[in-house]
Amino acid sequence: MTTAVAPTRPGQVIADLLPASRVRDAALVAGGAALTGLAAQIAVPVPGSPVPVTGQTFAALLVGTALGTGRGLASLAMYALLGLAGVPWFAEGSAGATVSFGYILGMLLAATVVGALARRGADRSVVRMAGTMLLGEAIIYAIGVPYLALAADMTLTQAIAAGLTPFLLGDALKAALAMGVLPTAWKFVKREN
Repeated sequence: MTTAVAPTRPGQVIADLLPASRVRDAALVAGGAALTGLAAQIAVPVPGSPVPVTGQTFAALLVGTALGTGRGLASLAMYALLGLAGVPWFAEGSAGATVSFGYILGMLLAATVVGALARRGADRSVVRMAGTMLLGEAIIYAIGVPYLALAADMTLTQAIAAGLTPFLLGDALKAALAMGVLPTAWKFVKREN
């Protein structure tokens, strides 16, 4: 049994292979927000840091890359706004403007950037996907760490030690996982066409 898939065209992201409709787009946006919220619940406390290691950044970057710029941004905006409104789906079941909210703001921008890069084919090879994920992670930290410093009344050096350094290895592993997921999905799609 085969599944009908649209033929691939330049400028597509993986989500574009589904039949186009507003219902599809709404479902993808809501699904991306839910995936990010679920991944945020995979949380491991980091001693000395108010920020846990979560699956949230991985999900946010994967959502941006798979859905593209507009839907990726909309998905992370939905996640952020509903979390600010009280839905307890930020890290460890939290909600509101926590000390780690800057990372969520960074995820909004990162999802937009990686989505734009995916439209240019960055999600189709392992090497390009590696660069895309590293850029996305850098954007998240560029916004998250200074926000952490302000929100937790830390120096920038303390915020780097508490909100960046302990996460580098885990984020490298998440990037490696993403490097395999989307390029493999594209190879599978090409085989089906």
